[in-house]
Order: sequence, then structure tokens, then C-alpha cells
Amino acid sequence: MSPADSGATGDGDRRFIEIEDASAERLDRFLCEPLALSRTRVAQLIADGHVTVNGRATRKGYLPRAGDRIEVHLPPAVPTRLEPEDIPVEIRYEDEHLAVVEKPAGLVVHPAPGHPRGTLVNALLFHLDGLSNIGGDRRPGIVHRLDRDTSGLMLVARRDGAHRRLAAALRRREIERGYLAAAWGHLERDRFTVDRPIGRDRRDRKRMAVREAGRPATTHFRRLERWNAADLVAVRLGTGRTHQVRVHLKSVGHPVVADPIYAPGWERGFGGAGGRWAEEFRRRAARLFLHAAHLAFEHPVTGEELSFASPLPSPLLEVVEWARSTS
Repeated sequence: MSPADSGATGDGDRRFIEIEDASAERLDRFLCEPLALSRTRVAQLIADGHVTVNGRATRKGYLPRAGDRIEVHLPPAVPTRLEPEDIPVEIRYEDEHLAVVEKPAGLVVHPAPGHPRGTLVNALLFHLDGLSNIGGDRRPGIVHRLDRDTSGLMLVARRDGAHRRLAAALRRREIERGYLAAAWGHLERDRFTVDRPIGRDRRDRKRMAVREAGRPATTHFRRLERWNAADLVAVRLGTGRTHQVRVHLKSVGHPVVADPIYAPGWERGFGGAGGRWAEEFRRRAARLFLHAAHLAFEHPVTGEELSFASPLPSPLLEVVEWARSTS
């Protein structure tokens, strides 16, 4: 796949994508990454006739073939109808093109069914004067996401041009994203990489799983500390799939501490003194122990190299100090 060119028109933007190799993914899934859009919005663009393959409208289930030329018309975004809300969010960096923010744990990134308001997007609309329209009226400015229970650094676009360049850099893996996580048990090696595809769990669509038919996913792990029944781990993303860190750690038998989806009750599987320690550790870690601690990228307009570090929030830091003192 290679984006041939893109251009702004009076009635929106047009994007052209040349397919070099046949894809096993249907068209609506395939276009999510190059367009930096949600699957729902891509599917709507296809249904509205804004996507053509070799000059003809097609269906969302079409499988792209080598040599296909895809044209996407992105109509002007409808002004957002979301309400700004005075939700506390720390702005680490801000200029006219982008911002870097600290998302607290428990805050949903953007409105969705069940969460119509009280999201990070609502907070950004209050704290920032303008967000890009690339993400549509529900995801303005959102370049990448963090899970609701994950805290830490997020990159936000304020202009459409910056958003497109940042999304392209993300696809090329030029944006560095690092996490700190606590993983149950003890990793077999101090450093290792998990390279396993991730897709929707066939039995539960709200979960992700390692699946051969999934999308390529790579995560690099490095143990920082070894505690009684858990390890503190530095994580570096090679790709950015939904729940990637959580799924890859679960796949090697060491899920993230306090993960309500992939490791509920995991602490009860330890025996003896280790079991008592694990249960107390889980009690103290009242939230998912996953924090986006590092973000580095080239500014899409100025070319300046920007790097940010975020320390563990105090509730997790207190848990770390307890683990150190009891291990």
C-alpha cells in the first residue's frame, strides 16, 4: 500500500491509495490506518459513495487486490456538536498545530455509545482553542487513543494538516510510545519481543486476542524490577493495536496487574506467602497498572524533535514503593 497523493478541494479532501499487495482485510478495516479514521466512519464513507476502487463504487467487504487504485473523498467535517466541559486535564505542550496532554485513568477518550459526554474530547474542547476535524464530529483531534483505565501521555492534533502528517508518521512507526506496566508473575527473560497478530476475540467482541488472521502487532518488553509476585516492566510499542500491551502480556502468561478484562482474579492463582502478597498488591493497585510514560516524535510542521516523559501517578507510585519494601 502506498498513498500516491492527497489534495484539498473546495468540497473537502481527496486521498489516493495504490495497492501493492493483495490484502486479507476487507476494505473498511483496511482503510482505517491510512485514513486515520474509525472503522465506523470509513464504513459510512463507503456507504455514502465517497470511496471508489478503480473508479467504481464498491462495498465495505471488498478485499483490495494488487494494482487497485482507491480514491477517497473526505467531505468537509460537520462542525462538532460536542459540548466543552471543564474536566481537569494537564496540558504538557501546546502550539497552534498540536498538543500533548496527560490523560487521567478512568477518562474515556472520545464519545461513544454509553459515554455521550464527560470524555477527554469534551475536556480538550474546553481547554484548547480548536481541534482538527480529521476524526469527525466524535473524535476531533484524536491521533491515537489510550484505554479508559490507562493513564499518561497523548498526542492531539489542532490542525488538519498536522493531523494527517502525524497519522502518517504513526503508520510509519516514527512516533515513539512507551509504557510502564506491572505484570503478574516473573518474566522468563529481562528483555524480549512479542510479535503476534491481534484481532477481535471470536467469542467476545469487546475483547482482543492473539489471532493468526489478526493484524500484525509487535511489542518490546524490558524488566525494570522484580518483586514478590510481579514485575515492573518498560514497554515500547512497535505497532499500535487495540489493547496491544494487555493482550501480548496475557499471551505470555503475565497479564497486567488489575486488568479487569484479561486478568480478573489473577492474584488468587498464587499460593502461600506469594498469594497473600499478590492479593494485597491487587488491593492496593485499585486500577489497571498501565501508564503511557514516554512520547517522542518529530514536529509535523517545524521538524523539531520533541520528547516527553510522564512519571507514574501517585496512586501507582505508592503501590511501587510498597512492592519494593515487601519484596
